Amino acid sequence: MYHGVINVYKEPGFTSHDVVAKLRGILRQKKIGHTGTLDPAAEGVLPVCLGQGTRLADMLTDKTKTYEAILLLGRETDTQDTTGQVLREYPVKVTEEEVRRVAASFVGEYHQIPPMYSALKVDGKKLYELARAGREVERQARRVQILSLSVDWVDLPRAGLTVTCSKGTYIRTLCHDLGRLLGCGGCMEHLKRTRVERFSWEDGHTLSQIEALRDAGRLEEILIPVEEMFDGPKVMASPEGDKLVMNGNPVKAELFREFSWEMAEGGEPFARNQESGGEPFAGTQEEAGQPRMQAAARTVRVYSSDKDFLGIYEYDQGKRWWKPKKMFLGER
Repeated sequence: MYHGVINVYKEPGFTSHDVVAKLRGILRQKKIGHTGTLDPAAEGVLPVCLGQGTRLADMLTDKTKTYEAILLLGRETDTQDTTGQVLREYPVKVTEEEVRRVAASFVGEYHQIPPMYSALKVDGKKLYELARAGREVERQARRVQILSLSVDWVDLPRAGLTVTCSKGTYIRTLCHDLGRLLGCGGCMEHLKRTRVERFSWEDGHTLSQIEALRDAGRLEEILIPVEEMFDGPKVMASPEGDKLVMNGNPVKAELFREFSWEMAEGGEPFARNQESGGEPFAGTQEEAGQPRMQAAARTVRVYSSDKDFLGIYEYDQGKRWWKPKKMFLGER
């Protein structure tokens, strides 16, 4: 079974669910999940979590995202993009300066009403199911944040936008609202997600490319291991600390050894304590009583004495021990 994250470049025409289903066939494993839906017509970055990496899905879903979109002015549709039914059309009499000024006004906190054609649920029903049945229900506005919004080009009635935003932001609704504020209506003509956390579209791989790498036995080249999704020093449990850590128990610093991966003469990796040549950490500093690892970070990546990644631990200042923050135990 594969464990980690792959940066999939979702092509237009696939749903996010399609990508997961096809990857299950390509990789021959069931434990796969994506980290944030992209509309079928959209393209771009879709990080997909495999195996133990599925426990990272909530972390990646919460990250800010960057998009490139084409705004089409003068048209409103039921889906708020050009794939939907046209509801109204208006003449476009705005200027480029007005487009740029109104777009800039959206930067910051913004209360957005989710579109009817979305996967959000109201009273247990997905909104798009209600929309397809011809029903429209009241939706509560949600607070989102537009971190940056640039107008890259204007060729009326179209304009190119680059948006960096918080989770839960609908770019087609942003286009709709921007058109409303300009007084001529608007919808989204095209959408490309260019970044999610560390993942950018330039480094993404299509499903056919992933399949080719699998056939060549080179899938590990694009698979980011679970532990590499975190920062912080790597520490190895001592043999006597293995059982405690594997059971998710808090531990004192003396049961950890900080190490770096190095190569022995025979080409085998081995662990070395970076401060004391292989000895366990003493666990305290002079008067502060804090583990020396605390000088570098408040979280560490924990491995067993056999060098298997186990999870993330954080330091509890009050109890002066390390406790689990997120564990990745189980099937390997």
